[in-house]
Amino acid sequence: MYGLLGMSLIIAVLGVINTLAMSVFERRSEIGMLRAVGLDHGAVKRMIRLESVVISLFGAVAGVVLGLFIAWAAGDAITPDVQGCVMVVPWPRIALFLPLAALLGVLAASWPARRAANLDLLGAIKTE
Repeated sequence: MYGLLGMSLIIAVLGVINTLAMSVFERRSEIGMLRAVGLDHGAVKRMIRLESVVISLFGAVAGVVLGLFIAWAAGDAITPDVQGCVMVVPWPRIALFLPLAALLGVLAASWPARRAANLDLLGAIKTE
């Protein structure tokens, strides 16, 4: 199960990197305009990292809620056939994986955030 979780985390990190890279590419002029009015490199990186954390936590919470619902539905379906079947929710593991998702979001944002912070200011404003 942890192998599958690890593979899903790798796929999630690649998805976050792809989403943020496309976001930076599509918002070049907006980022350039923010830089022109005084936003520094660190603030641009912080903005992209925060966006990444929000995306990662939203995905993690949605995954936990959906996983709990599917586990409940499957358990409810097999409970009449299996004696002693009880759903046990691993709250400590869930509490561990949510901050881990936020940390992976910050790590996934490093390349797109660096790219956004190093955009050419005039070139970014000029693009449409």
